[in-house]
Amino acid sequence: MPEVLTLSGLADAEPDYTTFENKTGLAEDMKFLASMPELCDVTFLVGDTREPVCAVKAVLASRSRVFQKMLYQAPSPQRKKDPPPRENKLRLFLKRSSEPLLNLQNAAQQRSGFSQQLPVIPEPSGQQHQTLIIEEFEPDVFRQLIEYIHTGCVTLQPRTLLGVMNAADYYGLEELRKACAGFVQCCINVDTVCALLASAERYIQYKCTKSLVQKVLEFVDEHGNEVLNLGSFTLLPQHVVRLILAREELRADEFTKFQAALMWSKKYCDNNPNIPLKEVIGNFLEYIQFHKIPANVLMREIHPLGLVPYAIIMNALAYQADPASVDPGKLSPNSSRVRRARQSQGRSMSVQSCDPYGSNTTLSSSGSSDPAILGSLNSN
Repeated sequence: MPEVLTLSGLADAEPDYTTFENKTGLAEDMKFLASMPELCDVTFLVGDTREPVCAVKAVLASRSRVFQKMLYQAPSPQRKKDPPPRENKLRLFLKRSSEPLLNLQNAAQQRSGFSQQLPVIPEPSGQQHQTLIIEEFEPDVFRQLIEYIHTGCVTLQPRTLLGVMNAADYYGLEELRKACAGFVQCCINVDTVCALLASAERYIQYKCTKSLVQKVLEFVDEHGNEVLNLGSFTLLPQHVVRLILAREELRADEFTKFQAALMWSKKYCDNNPNIPLKEVIGNFLEYIQFHKIPANVLMREIHPLGLVPYAIIMNALAYQADPASVDPGKLSPNSSRVRRARQSQGRSMSVQSCDPYGSNTTLSSSGSSDPAILGSLNSN
């Protein structure tokens, strides 16, 4: 039976020439528009350095209700009207007396066709160029946000991912926030994990930080030895390093933890030469279980450095010889406090934030109930 080609089948087979779309060209033109300050009517001074980022108010307002309220519904200060100037009685009398004569002259000019065309005085425009300060986000983050609003596309990067995701949530750009959340799944790896943790330090008060930091810490737990050996590990803040080392789920041997703490401390002392190395590394010793490090490593690699108290090394060696001979609380500084914190905390992490405009926030993780850690992670 011969195949019958219906009208609907013909329509499906042939391309539709009735509609032409050039979204790529439009995006490029809008990107060019936002890059030309003379074509924009709002400038944002972003971050601590007050870097200028230009945009078009109408585009921002149409894409984000937060920008619409910020740019067009901001209450203007009430200005007192100046009282009208008082005219003296003589000048007012002459003005009133001359009005009939002027009216007659104007009527005569109109009849004779010699009336002069007065220039049109333009009304004062309300669309004046605005300058606003944005302190919540970094310049690179805010520039990517503005690019997305104008063009509908942006290239996501691990370094700015957390900032862009929180900025999208802050300004009500739900599609961009979802795209960032999806990108998280494929961008967390050994090369990016430290950069993501470092960026979390700035945006800890925003609610989107919670999910990303949780996933990053879970990755750190699974790849502990690899992460602790990274050179970028030394770029993390001290309390984040302590947070990682204190995690009970961290899959890393104790000697690797010590080497990571030593590497971080040496880097810190390079930038702060007046602080002794022993004092800096002392902040991490309580999170290292020295009795789990082989005796030959303790005596050949750690003891000669003179950074770990002699009593800790001797207790670790004694524990390895006879666990019942040593009080577990003497195996490392404050080890009993760390153990109690881990037992009470369990595996948990929370970021509390009431709103994106700033509030008390807390980041905690298993084994990180140490007040010194949590206190450094609180922001007001």
